[in-house]
Amino acid sequence: MTIAELIKEFEAEAKTTRRVLERVPSDKLTWAPHTKSMTLGRLAMHLASAPAAISGWPIADQFEFKGDSTPLPTSTAQIVAAHDHGVEQVKVNLEKIGDSGLGASWTGTAGGKTLMTMPKARLLRALLMNHTYHHRGQLSVYLRLLDVPVPPIYGPSADESPFT
Repeated sequence: MTIAELIKEFEAEAKTTRRVLERVPSDKLTWAPHTKSMTLGRLAMHLASAPAAISGWPIADQFEFKGDSTPLPTSTAQIVAAHDHGVEQVKVNLEKIGDSGLGASWTGTAGGKTLMTMPKARLLRALLMNHTYHHRGQLSVYLRLLDVPVPPIYGPSADESPFT
């Protein structure tokens, strides 16, 4: 994997993520499917903003987690704007890491304790990319539960298909 390949993959996935985020209804941001679940708004903002933050972690060889929480959005437009800004920030951050940085070791800590150590390439694959896929899938289920048409993600959805 090279930084150029990762950026290309991220940009393609970001277009799909944006389509899902655009469907989030502003009047349902406080809705949650369960008391232990994030609200729709918090989940959507997390999906929109986490990639920029995560891609910044491996610029250095260590990152100290402080337990920051996702801000609560007030509109779908705010969520989409956060996503668009984040996409640009991810590209800047990945360029800073560069191909030569992918094999370097990275450590995440909290309160002085080591939580994880891994190559930067693995961090980017697991937490930048796979984490995005996970929460995008979760958000698509929230949309389904709210009877909001789900856009195509990796092929036709039950709501949008060229075959029907």
